Amino acid sequence: MRRVFGFVTARVVFGFAVIGLLPTVAFSQNTGPLTSQALMSQLKWRSVGPYIGGRVITVAGVPGDANLFYAGTVGGGVWKSSDEGIKWENITDEKLPGPSASIGAIAVAPSNPSTIYVGTGEDDIRNDMIPGDGIYKSTDAGKTWEYAGLREAQSVSQIVVSPRDPNVVYASSMGHVFMPGPDRGIFKSTDGGKNWKKILFVDDNTGAINLVMDPNHPEVLYATMWQAQRMPWGLISGGPGSGLYKTTDGGENWTNLTRNPGLPRGVLGRIGVTPVASQLDTVYAIFQAKDGGVFRSDDGGATWKLVNNEMKLRQRGFYYMAIYADPKDPNTIYAPQVDALWVSHDGGKTFAKLHTPHGDNHTVWINPNDTKILLEGNDGGATVSTDGGKTWSPDHNQPTGQFYHVNLDDQFPFHIYGAQQDEGSFEGPSASPDGAIPLADWKSVAFGESTFTVPQPGEPSITYGSGYYSIFVKEDQPTGQLHSVSPWPLYQSGASSGELKYRFGWTHPILFSPATPKELLISAQYVFKSDDYGTTWTRISPDLTRNQPNTEIPSGGPVDLDQTGAEVYPEVSSLAVSPVDGNLLWAGSDDGLVHVTTDGGKNWQLVTPPGLPECAISSIEPSHSDKGIAYLTAWRYMWDDFKSYVYETKDLGKHWTPITDGLPSDAFAFVIRQDPNHPSLLFLGTYSTIYVSVDGGAHWQPLTLNLPKAEVRDIAINTR
Repeated sequence: MRRVFGFVTARVVFGFAVIGLLPTVAFSQNTGPLTSQALMSQLKWRSVGPYIGGRVITVAGVPGDANLFYAGTVGGGVWKSSDEGIKWENITDEKLPGPSASIGAIAVAPSNPSTIYVGTGEDDIRNDMIPGDGIYKSTDAGKTWEYAGLREAQSVSQIVVSPRDPNVVYASSMGHVFMPGPDRGIFKSTDGGKNWKKILFVDDNTGAINLVMDPNHPEVLYATMWQAQRMPWGLISGGPGSGLYKTTDGGENWTNLTRNPGLPRGVLGRIGVTPVASQLDTVYAIFQAKDGGVFRSDDGGATWKLVNNEMKLRQRGFYYMAIYADPKDPNTIYAPQVDALWVSHDGGKTFAKLHTPHGDNHTVWINPNDTKILLEGNDGGATVSTDGGKTWSPDHNQPTGQFYHVNLDDQFPFHIYGAQQDEGSFEGPSASPDGAIPLADWKSVAFGESTFTVPQPGEPSITYGSGYYSIFVKEDQPTGQLHSVSPWPLYQSGASSGELKYRFGWTHPILFSPATPKELLISAQYVFKSDDYGTTWTRISPDLTRNQPNTEIPSGGPVDLDQTGAEVYPEVSSLAVSPVDGNLLWAGSDDGLVHVTTDGGKNWQLVTPPGLPECAISSIEPSHSDKGIAYLTAWRYMWDDFKSYVYETKDLGKHWTPITDGLPSDAFAFVIRQDPNHPSLLFLGTYSTIYVSVDGGAHWQPLTLNLPKAEVRDIAINTR
């Protein structure tokens, strides 16, 4: 029997795909007991697509080599291009000693371009951000890497290397962004990362988000501090800790410029800063504040003048708020934003759009030797311009897209379905007569960028997908027609106050029952069922969350709210129907409750594992062979707890047993799946790799092979 396992990850490795990492395993019913060695000896991974880039928030170039560029992805490691962005290759897969593939900062040593530092952990602290595990260093242009300290920094936002000595390094850190703590601030190493000294610290609530060096004076640095915290139910962006600082002696002493004449007086959020190389003492800064905007100083930060307060430059302040000065022209500055890379040639008075290949623009590197050469990072990847932003290299050449979930249909060969962050929903074949699966074979389907994309059983041309809040649509692919099938069409009603009628989260479940294929299910804080493909709905549960008022609040303050639907909370985050009994449903919430019903939703029992603290139930897997058995995973990393929470029940949730033997202490899990024909064969997706158990979870081991580090958020198994 041929079996294919489809693993969805936040990035993929090589070949012609972005996320479809498909091993093919051949087993007959007469092969006897499975062993890990037999399983892994037959696995052959291939990347199937679509070949589309994902979020890049840090980039670097080499001034003396106009063709050489580096980009750090938030889930796929570091990538290198030697041909102006036409092709990219990964230089960290299987090379970084630590588990994280989330890159927050890159710096190339000016005095020795073979020396590269990377900091792990995304600093654009979205609801799906993944923490890092410190700084790594290469002295051979990325061929090999070694650990270089600051393991507890977790979110390294910037790295700056002295132009005189590649061993003198500065790093800014947001620290543990889910909890106040001491690992925030500015750090300095004088021995290439062997030892670090904290040189600027405000308080446990405030991290460092931006750090830049004056190009003419290496002892002069500017740093911006950001009081911010990410919680499962929202975001705090701003407070008294936020501010702008300057040192003139390499970090020994710092001056707080925050309240200098001309700067905003109210509560401050995220701040970006850039000194001008071609004009001494000229500095630009962009402030998230009620009276914020772009400010300019011509005396090294002593006094400032507001030059532009347009909201187009500072919307969604927590996600952008960066500014970059042209090294040769003091009046040319760049501000990346949601819909464009904005550029000004008159000192910030007016800005025009530079149309990059993708939206959600985050970072820019400008070649100081030729300022028409730009390297830019956005939610679609990294892109290069050699003509000042008139034209750009493509971003469909980097397999780094972020997929939350995967689904398979019943065609032969089967097709794969998923929604990619900031790209929409796709479906594509698992096999092609030519072997490789080109991007053109992947088609847009359904709707949404973050939830499930679900094919209708027996009719794969009809797909279902969700968008923000309660948007839920059905698409007939041959005609391209979209039909709303939402249980609640007033999709944003109550969003501004947090009092939504139905709390449909960022990545809520959508599924057809494996036991009753016409039965469509979806969940908010309630579970809904439709027997007519979404035309009518029945609510079949009470509120299955803790429903705590203090977590159902608007997100993003105190400066600006950030109401995109990403922080809708709490909801039923995991929903599953037993393949053995269609009346047996499991529901897990993202605030840590587990419920089960044995009568199709008429009655629900609370069966949360005893002692399980508040958490997100990330998956529930009912057994394919025994209705009493189920498995679940939960994570608590947004509570600053990175332990593995994996459980098994054999009696419908009356008792639960942890099954974590063999897992690292910090391998928090997103998903668990059971092979339908081998009940003892389990697969576990974690934030860094896949684990396999051939003995029903009694012991796990990493399923590494040639698979790169990646967030494995979902796993689908095809049994044809």
